[in-house]
Amino acid sequence: MSDRRRRVPASLVAGVIMLAVLVVIAVVAPIVWGASATTVTADTRLAPSAAHLLGTDDLGRDVLARTLVATRLTLLMAAAATAGSVILGVLIGGLIWVGSRRVRDVVLRIIDSTVAFPSLILALVIAAILGAGTVPAIVAIAIAGVPSFARITSNMTGSVATRDFVGTARLLGVPRLLLFSRHLLPNISGPLLVLIASSFALTLLDISSLSFVGLGVQSPEFDWGRLLNEGLPAVYSQPMQVVGPSVMLIFTGVAAMLTGDGLAVWLDPRSARGSRAATGRRSTRGASVHTDALVEVRALTVTAPSGKTLVDGISFEIGRGEILGLVGESGSGKSMTAMSLARLQADGVRVDAELLRLGDLDLLSPGHRSRLAREIGLVYQDPGSTFNPALRMGAQLTEVARVHLGLSRRAARDTLRDGLGEMRIREPQTVMGQHPFQLSGGMLQRATIASSLVTDPALLIADEPTTALDVTVQADVLRQLKRLNRDHGTAVLFISHDIGVVEALCDRVLVMRGGEIVERLTAEQLRHREVDHPYTRALLAATPTLRIVPRAVEEAPRV
Repeated sequence: MSDRRRRVPASLVAGVIMLAVLVVIAVVAPIVWGASATTVTADTRLAPSAAHLLGTDDLGRDVLARTLVATRLTLLMAAAATAGSVILGVLIGGLIWVGSRRVRDVVLRIIDSTVAFPSLILALVIAAILGAGTVPAIVAIAIAGVPSFARITSNMTGSVATRDFVGTARLLGVPRLLLFSRHLLPNISGPLLVLIASSFALTLLDISSLSFVGLGVQSPEFDWGRLLNEGLPAVYSQPMQVVGPSVMLIFTGVAAMLTGDGLAVWLDPRSARGSRAATGRRSTRGASVHTDALVEVRALTVTAPSGKTLVDGISFEIGRGEILGLVGESGSGKSMTAMSLARLQADGVRVDAELLRLGDLDLLSPGHRSRLAREIGLVYQDPGSTFNPALRMGAQLTEVARVHLGLSRRAARDTLRDGLGEMRIREPQTVMGQHPFQLSGGMLQRATIASSLVTDPALLIADEPTTALDVTVQADVLRQLKRLNRDHGTAVLFISHDIGVVEALCDRVLVMRGGEIVERLTAEQLRHREVDHPYTRALLAATPTLRIVPRAVEEAPRV
């Protein structure tokens, strides 16, 4: 079972319990305290006592009983108004994406215009037109809440409507209503549920506000807003008349907000709850077997927030100064393995292992962030997305040296300048003053490698560093990695789907498929094609080779 199902956020539990209490009060209170809340007696304006905990009003009615009895009408009105806003808003905001573009543009402009006005102002105008009363108040609040729901639904639906599976459904002729209900609505239902819970609290306040100003519930009916209206003239002499409804409004609003916040955490695998679940764990502590190895991994398992196993119990080691290659198709678990070593797994992803160490550093123990930044260098796949395009290269490349080595800005720039020069980057001072978009992909990747080596790391993780580069630049980057490994003795974990590149660069190769290591090879075995697993043979067969076949020259007949 996934972590999401096992662990329910405390805020969601608290919110649901509070709402359940309110529902019980709404059901029971009119039956038990209905008479005390509506019967006029001679005991007017009594102070709080054992018989009347909040006193009585001008007509001798128990204030606490009226507050509790008003719960039913208040919740029903708020729920009805919220339901109206949600249904109309979702239909309008979602269906415009299955209609024509012209209709969508017109509706969006109307929605944008109405969203500019506060919903309560719109509700006051509509209620003034419809007249005072319970039903007009519900209609007014429901209509006033439609624009915001339509706008949010439109934004969420728009991000889904452009996906390939929706385009395929359109091509297959799926009817528009079915397209919305089957393909669009299910993909936005989670965020909508969170929004509905949070919106209920605002609707509750709007409903009570209309009753407070006399445009909502009318006597003899009463809700919390009406009770506040009745208690306002005597607020200084009998403050308890407004304390009860005020406390109930706050209690209900907090319950709705806690429920919404809890749903957001529960439905989102990237939440803080997921982050806590991602902490490395071990069932039993394993002792090191390869004590001379720099990196030792034993029984590493990586699990997605959904419960799917991404890496399934793999073990390997990396020697000092060794280049180890991880090769396999996309989704085989290569990058997940590397990011688990660097402790950079995505939020919600759980990492388990018997042993996960780098030198004498236990990678399963919490903390050590600064040492990890010094001991491990990272080179990502796409150099164009590695850097912030709004910042100059110098500030980004020297950040690790300044933060984790404690170097001054000048010292960090001097160190980086030497590193850029070592990577054969001409005019490093000029490069540090430029923005990322002013440099080529190969230049950016070499700058990334130079920045990663500033801390003299023991391990360099290169996650498909040549995939986004052309062939000539690929060869140059590979030469630089090989030279750095030779000159500095830096161990390298090289990840690629190209077995030809791995063959040329690495000392040993691990072939991964479906989260498992299916074959372990030395570089010599790979060059001589001494492989056993069918998947490895398939990878080798898929690698293009150039064969030159000589052909006899045909001489033209002499004239």
